[in-house]
Amino acid sequence: MHLEDSHGRSFHYLRLSITEACNFRCSYCLPNGFSKPANACRPLSVQETSNLVSGFAELGFWKMRLTGGEPTIRSDILEVIEAVARTPGIRQVALTTNGYRLRKIARELRDAGLHSLNVSLDSLDSDRFREITGQPRLSEVMDGIDAALVAGIPSVKVNAVLLRGVNEQDLGSFIELAKETPIGIRFIELMRTGQNEEYFLRHHLPVGALQFRLARSGWKPLEKRAGDGPALEYGHSDYRGRIGVIAPYSREFCRSCNRLRVSSQGGLRLCLFGEGDFPLRTLLQSPSQKGELVDTVRALIDRKPESHLLHQGKFGNASTLAAIGG
Repeated sequence: MHLEDSHGRSFHYLRLSITEACNFRCSYCLPNGFSKPANACRPLSVQETSNLVSGFAELGFWKMRLTGGEPTIRSDILEVIEAVARTPGIRQVALTTNGYRLRKIARELRDAGLHSLNVSLDSLDSDRFREITGQPRLSEVMDGIDAALVAGIPSVKVNAVLLRGVNEQDLGSFIELAKETPIGIRFIELMRTGQNEEYFLRHHLPVGALQFRLARSGWKPLEKRAGDGPALEYGHSDYRGRIGVIAPYSREFCRSCNRLRVSSQGGLRLCLFGEGDFPLRTLLQSPSQKGELVDTVRALIDRKPESHLLHQGKFGNASTLAAIGG
């Protein structure tokens, strides 16, 4: 069984936010820190998450990424990963984190069933890191990345948001990080949200210049692998790691979309920049509801738009990226 929309795209990848809370104050996302909404509900429980993932696995989804906010804030993060990893049909469990707890829990994450780890890291300079994140924790995050590699997590990547006038001088250092380390470096184009208009206008940096730099330095585009989405990956014979580029403003970006998103309260979002979520939580209270959950998602998939409307300055209800995990 697989899920396909009216534009001929097949879906096998679910990005599941497990909390909206975050302990960093990234300048492009939560510059004033996280404030819990007055009407906020608790995030999905481990059992609700298990029921959700089981339903999506029935639809042919085999890759699950846990996001936030900052997912490792949850005290039961290992239980969540174990519940997802043991679901029949799930072949890959991934986690996106700011890395502040990695040094302590990397091996436990691996033992719980984690296959892939992405660490948000926007500068390799301690002062710039603090300026961007509001936290003096660069050394902790770097130690956490080392711990993840030592723990044997099969895939470790770094996500760096490109910020004009802020971290451009870090590009060379990031690329050199891939020289001797089997790590993926992902450069992500800054995206407009409901709360970052002024910041976006000042610091948006298109990825074209970076792609030209990579080509000039001998980096070659790589063929996409099974499960790959819109990211473009590059390899170099002299480097152990890879470089990835995520360009949401590319005209072709949405053509290869293979993912859906669910919020920490169980709202299905068909597009990151779509209008509104479709509530699924009432269908997650018992494993016996799986058939109804599957039928509901199947009925909704044809509402997925062909493309986001970022080029028109429309970003749906994405007020911040922390709320749905980017």
